[in-house]
This record gives sequence, C-alpha cells and structure tokens, in this order.
Amino acid sequence: MTATPGRIRVGVGGWMYEPWRDNFYPTGLAHTRELEYLSRRVTAIEINATYYRTQSAASFAKWRDATPDDFAFAVKATRYATNRRVLAEAGESIERFVASGLVELGPKLGPIVWQFATTKAFDADDFAAFLALLPARVGSTPLRHVMEVRHPSFKAPEYIALARRHGVATVFADSDEYPSFADVTGDLVYARLMRCESSCETGYPAATIAAWAERARAWRAGAEAAELPRVGAAAAPAAARDVFLFFISGAKERAPAAAVATLAALGLSPSAA
Repeated sequence: MTATPGRIRVGVGGWMYEPWRDNFYPTGLAHTRELEYLSRRVTAIEINATYYRTQSAASFAKWRDATPDDFAFAVKATRYATNRRVLAEAGESIERFVASGLVELGPKLGPIVWQFATTKAFDADDFAAFLALLPARVGSTPLRHVMEVRHPSFKAPEYIALARRHGVATVFADSDEYPSFADVTGDLVYARLMRCESSCETGYPAATIAAWAERARAWRAGAEAAELPRVGAAAAPAAARDVFLFFISGAKERAPAAAVATLAALGLSPSAA
C-alpha cells in the first residue's frame, strides 16, 4: 500500500464468479486471466478465499504479479481466529495467518479484514484481548486491521471507544441484514456496499452512485458522512484517510459494473485512482 494516505479505492469481492462471465468478462476470456482483466478496471479486490483456508506464499505472489503496480488487495483473515467462543485464545491462529505469505503482496497489501459471526456478541474484555493480539507489522511490512462485526451488540459506545483506542477500523455495511453504523474508528474507512439490484445495469442507480462518491470524498478528506447512522459522536476531524469501497453481495452479478461506475463518478480511472 502507498505510504501516503488519502486514496479512494473501489472494487469487489473476489474475481472468479460464474455470472460475471456472462455480463462483465469478455466472451472466451480464459479463467486464468480474470484477475488480470478485473484488476485493470477496478482499483482493489477483497480476497475472500483466505477466510476459508490458508493460502500459499506462491498464490499471494501470483496475485501480486497479475495486477497493476498501483493495485491493492484487502485480505479477509482466517475464520479460525474469529469464529471461536474465546477470542483471547486466537493468538496461534492469528500468527499462522499473518505468516502464511501476506508479505508476498508487497506494496499491494491493503487492510486485513477480521469478520465475526452474526452470533458473536460484544464482550468488552474478550474483544480487547483479541485486539491486543493483532500485530502491527509482519517483518518490515506494516499491517492495518479492519473489524467486520455482525452482532447488534457492537452498536455500543464501549465498542467504538475500544476500536478507536486500538486504532482499528470498523466496516460500514450498507445493508439491512447486518448492523449498519458508520462511526470512524481507525485511520481508514472500509465500506461494504451490499444493495446492488439485478434490474439496474450499474447495480446502484446513478444518483446513489454519485452519493457514495461524495461520501468517499468526505471520508478521504478526514470528515464523516454526516447522513449515515452512527452510534456515538463523530470522530474529530482528521488528516486525509484511505477509503475502500467494495460492492459485495446483493445482486453480485452487478458488482463490477457498480465499481466501474463509482470510479467514473469520482473522476478516477484504474491507472490514476
């Protein structure tokens, strides 16, 4: 990742999805070239395969080499660290995941996303112990962490304060299915936009795309998106932040088109975003 904050990146989750071969990828494109094609039309991808099983260093290196120099990967952390009754006992799983080859992504390594089950309620002491286990770097590579909390109990001032104290970001989910709150808790903003509609060629209507572009600009400038729901008071104005917008879930077949349309609304091209 660039060391200079203030970049807006827009993308999708993954790159291998059968319906994209009907409405986004060119007919006949080899499956082995799908990452190459997609990464030149969006500016970030969230890797989800890492959540389900350990990936090899060789795989991370292959993904790095298939993408442009200014590309970024968000990496979803292993479920074996987050899907457990006692989070304070996740140290070994965290260490194994961090050492699995993330460094092979080099400057393309973006945030690490720790996704928790919908049944995992907020326990302040246990969650604080988990956050204390997250490393600040692997080797000489700095790490940035994002919490994707999916139980309503996290919509609490105590969680917001804890996340800010540890400097970790919190996913904003544009969804009715998961807790949706936009409190800024870290030095980056990470939004998962989950309302794509099949009937809309760009997933979201143009006016909604424009609204998300404006929110991204506000977040990048160090402000907050005032109209989005929050648990507590707005964070103090900050310096420029990195912003990640991912179109995920909903009518997933429209996600790439939504990302491309948002980049256009921001006046960004994949080579200059």
